Amino acid sequence: MSWSLVDWCIRVLTEPDPTLKIKLTAHIYDLWTNGSIMMIGSGTPPDEPTRDNVLKIEPSKGKRLGKGGSVASRIAILHSLASIEQWAIDLAFDIMARFATVTAASQPIPREFFDDFLKIANDEAKHYAYLVSRLEALGSHFGALPIHAGLWESADQTSGNLLARLAVVHMVHEARGLDVNPQTISRFEKAGDADSVVLLTEIHHDEVTHVAAGQRWFSWICEREGREKYTTFHSLVRENFKGLLKPPFNEADRARAGLDLQYYMPLSMDPAK
Repeated sequence: MSWSLVDWCIRVLTEPDPTLKIKLTAHIYDLWTNGSIMMIGSGTPPDEPTRDNVLKIEPSKGKRLGKGGSVASRIAILHSLASIEQWAIDLAFDIMARFATVTAASQPIPREFFDDFLKIANDEAKHYAYLVSRLEALGSHFGALPIHAGLWESADQTSGNLLARLAVVHMVHEARGLDVNPQTISRFEKAGDADSVVLLTEIHHDEVTHVAAGQRWFSWICEREGREKYTTFHSLVRENFKGLLKPPFNEADRARAGLDLQYYMPLSMDPAK
C-alpha cells in the first residue's frame, strides 16, 4: 500500500537523525512533484519532532551570539541558524500533517497549499545542509552548541488553529527573519566570509517566498470564511505571541512577501496607549 502525504510527513517528524531527515525531505519532494504521492491522507503528528539525543535543547534563547567579527561568533550564528532551519523543516511537515483535513467555509485545503509547503520544507532542508557545510568548513559541527526550541513553542501554542499557525510562525517569526537577515549578511561581509555571504543571501531570498506563502494562505482562508484579514491577524497574534513586534522592519522585503504596513505596524505599538 502506498503512503499518503501525511504518512510521509509523520515519518519526517519522527526521524531524529537530521542527515536522514534531509534525505527524506528531498525524497518526498521528488515523489510529490513527479506525481507518485496522490493521497493527502490524515493522521496524528507527534506533539513535537523527535530530536537526536546528543543535542542539548534549551527552552528559549540563551546567550547573545555576538556580531560575527570572530570565527567563534560566526560559528555561533551559523549554528543558531542551522537549528532554526531544522525546526523549520519540521514546521512545514507539521502544518501539512496537522491541518490536512481542515476546511475553509466547507472547502478542503487545495493541493496548492501542499505544493507550497513541500517546497518550503525542501528549501529549509537545503538551507540546513548549507549551514552545516559552513560550520564544518569553520571547524565545527551541528550539535557543538546548545539549541533553543522557541519556534516549536509557537507551533505548540497554535497547534489547534491553522490561521493562528500561519499568522505567528510564518507572518511573525519568519517575517522577523527578513528584518534581521540583511544585518547578519553585512556582518559576515565585514568579516570577509564570502562563502557564508553567498549562502545566507540565497537563504534570505528563499525566505521571502516562505513568508509570501504564509500570507497567501492566511488571506485565502480569511476570504473564504468572510474574515477581515488585518483585524483577524492582529487578534491572533495578540492571543498567541508575547510582546510587541520590534522595529526596524525590512519594509521592502515584507512588501515583496505581501505583508503591507497594515499587518504589522499596529502590532508594534501598545494598543493601550
